[in-house]
Amino acid sequence: MLKASRFQRDRVARTLERTDARGDQRERDRQRAQARKPVVKGRDDELTPEQRRERDAKALQEKAARKAAQAAGQGGNGAKGKVAGKK
Repeated sequence: MLKASRFQRDRVARTLERTDARGDQRERDRQRAQARKPVVKGRDDELTPEQRRERDAKALQEKAARKAAQAAGQGGNGAKGKVAGKK
């Protein structure tokens, strides 16, 4: 059997220490990544899909009405808020 030199023994020991430390680093990185993830909540509005569709449809209708009123308020010139004569 070959006798390992002191240098070789030290090198093996350092390699093992680094491997253990890296394993710990991976675990800490996993924990940090888990902590950074946002907490996923379920839908808390407790609405059925049909109720949700009705709510969304109503919101879209209101939005369309506001947009139409805004367009009518601008005089229908199609300027979309741009100042006339400004370059």
